[in-house]
Formats: sequence, structure tokens, C-alpha cells
Amino acid sequence: LWIRSDAMEFLLNLILLIVGFIMLVKGADWFVDSAAGIAHKIGIPELVIGLTLVGFGTSAPELSVSLTSALKMHSAGITIGNVVGSNIMNIVLILGITALICKIPCQKNSLVLDIPYMLGATVLFIVLGYFGNSFSNVDGYVMVSLLVAYIIILLVISIKTKTNLFAEEGDEEEEESLTGLKLKLSKIKDSWWFMAILLVVGLALIIYGSDFVVKSATGIAKAFGVSDRIIGLTMIAFGTSLPELMTSITAARKGKTDIAIGNIIGSNIFNILCVAGVTASFVQISFEGFLTDSFFALGAALLLALLCYLPGHAIKRWGGIAMLAGYVAYMAKIFMAQDI
Repeated sequence: LWIRSDAMEFLLNLILLIVGFIMLVKGADWFVDSAAGIAHKIGIPELVIGLTLVGFGTSAPELSVSLTSALKMHSAGITIGNVVGSNIMNIVLILGITALICKIPCQKNSLVLDIPYMLGATVLFIVLGYFGNSFSNVDGYVMVSLLVAYIIILLVISIKTKTNLFAEEGDEEEEESLTGLKLKLSKIKDSWWFMAILLVVGLALIIYGSDFVVKSATGIAKAFGVSDRIIGLTMIAFGTSLPELMTSITAARKGKTDIAIGNIIGSNIFNILCVAGVTASFVQISFEGFLTDSFFALGAALLLALLCYLPGHAIKRWGGIAMLAGYVAYMAKIFMAQDI
């Protein structure tokens, strides 16, 4: 009876984990689409919409999971592991897969601002965590302040350049081809009330989905005797990185490689400055046991920078293979470690 009960509990946790990930992915998708639509109607520059809302939207699962695990479950292992693991997977796994599909050019804006800012945020994350072996409320305030500064810089650049990096071609032709029911559905989707409902529903899915993921993943970890650190670095990091994975692969297939790499860089910046920063602003979170993993995250960021700054300024297929090799090596290191 005990074995049967234990097996049923594991199965239930597994189902809740899958359902939670689906809720996170769809919730983030709807949240981004509706927020971008509302912001566009208000008149916010589309460059800022893309770099901020897409970055925040695809990082929303990480933020929600980290806050839930820190505030409700008191699990710093899941909180920090989620941030570090997601940043590693975003580069070596997601960009690695994307580079196998097509070459990824690195835009000038990314070379001048985004990549240096990502590297700086990663170094800051390691320094703040190392000294004191935890992130205090003050550390959280510092990271959030740097996030606000980054958004302001993007806003200033967008106003000066008036460049729209995310405009899609063919919108007029598509609108002209819509007739009858399709046209009515298009108008409904573009309405204020529809986007507002989608925004609320997307946010609700993110919140409740993160709760499902944290509780079920914690239950599975305890059943197998796996630490919260490993669960955060692997299972939860991969699950919360699904929005980035789908966004980048879809963008690559459509030839919008600037969105693919911009999505990853922006997401990594938000993961550190927003996810870790906001969580630390509410509760002190331990950094113990994550120094090596954080250095690997810095190594992944440096590899991305190296590939982008090399002549040609693009991540080619061989670069993608190198990234995937790094991911395999990191997974092997995790599961072969003696403390697991």
C-alpha cells in the first residue's frame, strides 16, 4: 500500500509539473502578445517594446518560479539554480540549436550595448553572491536599479534612432487579404478589451503555473533524493527556458535572427537583474554552492561574445556545435559531481 501510494504521489507530481510548464509557456506567450499590443496602442516605441517586453515576457516564468520558491517554499536552491541554469541553457542550448538552423548575425546594437551589459550583469551577480555568500535586500535593489537604467538607455536610443527592429513586413498585404469572418476575428484580437483579458489570463497562468512547477518539482526531488540545487539547474531551468527556446527557433525559421539573439541576450539580462534582483529585494537568498555554476554561466556569455566579435559578427554552425558541446559537458559535470 505504501509503495502504491508513493507511486501515485510521484505520478501526480509529474502530471502537475507538465501542466505547470504548459501554463507557464502559454501564459508568457499571451502576456507578451497582449502587453506588446497595448503598449503599441499607447504609442511606446516598438524597439523598446521588443527589447523590454519580449525579454520580460520570456523571463516571466523564471521570475514567478523564483519568487514562489523563495517566498513560499524557502528554497534558495531552486531560486538561484533557476536563474543560473536558465542563463546557461539560453546560450549553449537554445542559441546552439538555433545556430544549427541558420547563421545568426550579431546586430551592432547588441555588440555596443547588450552583450557588454549582459557580461557586466553576470560578473556583478558572481561578485555580489561571492561576498557574503548570499544576496541581500541591498544587492537586490542594486540589480533592479541597473535594470531600470538599462531600460532607460534603450528608450533613449530608440528615441534618437527611431529604428524599428521588430517591424514585420507584409502586414498591409495580409490585412487586405482578410475578408469576412477573418477580418472580424482580426479586429477582435486587435481590440483593447481582448488584449486586456489576454493580459490578465496570461499573468494568471504564469502565477499558478509557477506554483505547480515549484511544488511538483520539489516533490519529485525529494522522492529521488535529488537536491533543490540540481532540480533548479536542470529540470526547472529547462522548463522556464521553453519560451526562449520556442521564440528563438521560430524567429530563426522565419529569418528574423535579430529577434532570436536579442531574445536570448535580453532574457539573460532580465534573469539576473530582474529575477534575482526582485527576489532578493523581498528575501535574502543564499548563493552557497553556485559559484562554479555561475562561472560556467559567465563562460557561456564570454563564448557568445567571442563568436559575435569575431570577423563576420555572426554565430555560425560551428559556433552552435561548440555551444552544444559545452552544454553536454556541463550536464555531465552536474550529474557526475560527488555531492549529488
